[in-house]
Amino acid sequence: MNDHYFSVVPSGDAHRNTIDVRIAGRQVQVETAGGIFSPDGLDRGTQVLLDAVPDPPDTGEFLDIGSGWGPVALTMGLLAPKAQITAIEVNERAAALTAANAVRLGLSNIVVQHPDEVSQAAGFDLIWSNPPIRIGKAALHELLARWLPALNPGGQAWLVVAKKLGADSLLPWITTMLASQSDAEFHVRRAATDKGFRIIHIERSL
Repeated sequence: MNDHYFSVVPSGDAHRNTIDVRIAGRQVQVETAGGIFSPDGLDRGTQVLLDAVPDPPDTGEFLDIGSGWGPVALTMGLLAPKAQITAIEVNERAAALTAANAVRLGLSNIVVQHPDEVSQAAGFDLIWSNPPIRIGKAALHELLARWLPALNPGGQAWLVVAKKLGADSLLPWITTMLASQSDAEFHVRRAATDKGFRIIHIERSL
């Protein structure tokens, strides 16, 4: 199959479906469609991530890497309505759904952008992500090398990665990459293991 959830313009059924999901401790309705990641609901990895992370700060600049239909960005927006959330997504259909779902839930603090639209100078206080592992190792490394060094001093990133898809080798790579990319000090650790997934925590020192 040549078409993937990380295709810029996915083929397949674009018809939108409304589904019920539970995020940020509440039951909500969101729109999904074919040709995106996990169109039938909250995938297991994202659920593990959202169950593991502490509540976000009340304010700050937050980032969701690879928003899909929006579960991570929407959770951030609901839990921290005074924060500014940037949701990046290359799949045009998924990006449109994240934006539509933010409107549906009354969230005005979420901006959906293609990664190339985000300023290279942008910094983030919090990053939550279920990164698109299946884009391949080289592309994944390029993606993480672009965004993880953008943590502001004191900022934190939380990633969920399946053990079978290389979580244990990704952690030391992140440590080495950050040490080579920045003069800042970063602390990288495995914060939790759940249902075959690893939660990786990255914190930039003040």
